Amino acid sequence: MMGFKKRAFAPLVAVSLEELVPQDHFYRHLQTVLDLSFVYELVRPYYAVAGRPSIDPIVFFKLQLVMFFEDIRSERLLLRQVADRLSVRWYVGYNLDEPLPDHSTLSKIRLRYGLAVFRRFFEAIVEQCQQAKLVWGKELYFDSTQVHANADMDSLAPRFAVEAREAVREHLSALFASEPAPCEPTGESHRDEALPEPLPQDASNSLPALLPVVLSETQREELAVENAARHDWIAEEGRQQREVRGSYQRTSDVRISTTDPDATPMRLKAGGTHLGYHTH
Repeated sequence: MMGFKKRAFAPLVAVSLEELVPQDHFYRHLQTVLDLSFVYELVRPYYAVAGRPSIDPIVFFKLQLVMFFEDIRSERLLLRQVADRLSVRWYVGYNLDEPLPDHSTLSKIRLRYGLAVFRRFFEAIVEQCQQAKLVWGKELYFDSTQVHANADMDSLAPRFAVEAREAVREHLSALFASEPAPCEPTGESHRDEALPEPLPQDASNSLPALLPVVLSETQREELAVENAARHDWIAEEGRQQREVRGSYQRTSDVRISTTDPDATPMRLKAGGTHLGYHTH
């Protein structure tokens, strides 16, 4: 006879998340081989001594890794994925009945840490890969691909006009910054994070060591002079070097998308032009 499945859900039974995730799953292997204990010392200067406990920093960086492995573009989609996937719940250490962090909290933590912390995190991971003989550490190759942006070509505008408008907006904000701020409502704050303390001067002593590179003193001096003259894309927070050299000038140097400033016009292989990015 034909069977019919009734949709009747009983209360949570006595089952362990440890039993539901296969022993050969990717995230079990990642938990075993990737040591993230260095994260605590890396971000310790960004937290106050007292206050309400924050999200575990290791959990935050595990979620960032999940975003990379699962090709997820936002914290909101990330938390949806964690809520649906038993393996990811197991990896970040949240039980079935344990509430997950809010996506807005992850965004605040990411902004608090800034590019410097993420850069040191990346360097520490690469160092572990080098110790595990996964990378040689002497030659480096990059490849890129085109990614379409969620923006239309009609959003392009002259860059000088957009930057001038932004400069005027910043100037007006600075002029009226001295005005008294509106009174905040009384009551208990709902922030999940303790207020950060200023970064101490000797915080770099507790950070992971940089990757070892065997160079002579002469090579180090030549490399330092060369790097000082180059455009540090990370230190500039992704801002491009717009100075024109010679007769060539990029389209992105003179036109900018008002809806997605990071997107630039790209020629498609099948013909035509679309806004997008070159990702490495």
